[in-house]
Amino acid sequence: MPSFRADRKLRIGVIAPPMLSVPPLGYGGIERVVALLVDGLVESGHDVTLFAAPSSLTSAHLISTVLMPSALGDPASLADELCHNAAAFREAGDFDIIHDHTGTGAAFGAMVNDGAAVIHTLHGPWTPYSRRLFELVGDRVHLVAVSHAQQLANTAVHYAGVVYNGVDLQSHPFEPNKEDFLIFLGRISAEKRPEIAIEVARAAELPLVMCIKVTEPGERAYFDEMIAPRLGSDITVLEEPSHAIKVDLLGRARALIFPIDWPEPFGLVMTEAMACGTPVIASPLGAAPEIVRDGVTGFLCATTSQMVDAVHASKNLKAQECRDRAERYFSSQAMVARYERVYREVLSGIAVSAEPTVIKKRLDPNRHSRTARRVGI
Repeated sequence: MPSFRADRKLRIGVIAPPMLSVPPLGYGGIERVVALLVDGLVESGHDVTLFAAPSSLTSAHLISTVLMPSALGDPASLADELCHNAAAFREAGDFDIIHDHTGTGAAFGAMVNDGAAVIHTLHGPWTPYSRRLFELVGDRVHLVAVSHAQQLANTAVHYAGVVYNGVDLQSHPFEPNKEDFLIFLGRISAEKRPEIAIEVARAAELPLVMCIKVTEPGERAYFDEMIAPRLGSDITVLEEPSHAIKVDLLGRARALIFPIDWPEPFGLVMTEAMACGTPVIASPLGAAPEIVRDGVTGFLCATTSQMVDAVHASKNLKAQECRDRAERYFSSQAMVARYERVYREVLSGIAVSAEPTVIKKRLDPNRHSRTARRVGI
């Protein structure tokens, strides 16, 4: 590992998945986070190289190792990522830090014997494959979780820290005035339960706007089977709208419906909604209890009927509280500062504290009845 002075700027290589541009034109949560991180690190004076798709726009030095990336869901995309990571990690000696955001990069990072310290952000859920991989390479790759829920889901590995994903507040304008419609934002899948969003909106007697990704075969099949039969004049479907349209809708909606049915590691759309001043009505799974302050910036609801009641109660929430929470905990500036801390402490050999910075308590099974009484349901 190169010698390190705590006061000097760092040489940082950031590896993004090669399939989508950084930032993405539509869908692409990882790529959006990487774009904010890289530009923030450059603004802080670091020497940053970004390994990403050739269509990327960045203030860092861009290296594109895959000139014609395969589409998401194409089996060839795995070969693209492997070649992309192999080319990036061959340059490890040029950096103090290599920060990997891909699915396979940690395996390459574990083979770096001389050169950069390797940091890997865990953007996805824990799977049998990822548990095996990181238990194998965790002593050579510094892992960063994107939430404490993700961290607690696997205590068999060591973490260099927990860093929440950031959102660009400037590109998510605050809108204090709400209109009588709800919004669902996300890819179409069983884990996201978009059909529940339709059910909630209809029961609350409000229109629903669905901004969706439905490009992969499994997403299209789920849409055809579970969503299309439920559509009506009260449901507006927009496939990957532009950022301007998305944030306009997020800002004007009464609430974002986030009825996930899996332990989402983070959930960027929740922070995007709050940045626009819009409360979130979410299932209490994964990182949602860390992101949403129940009864203040939204509601955590275990059942569909609780979500319907929360829609009505959301009229009493303050848009400014949502914006303030996003600014304090989930801004791009906060994310960059936390990653800089992780980088310097890893290079200094200091164990990074992974104590929760937002919410330390876990949900208890009786919490929902207390919430219902508090909001007058």
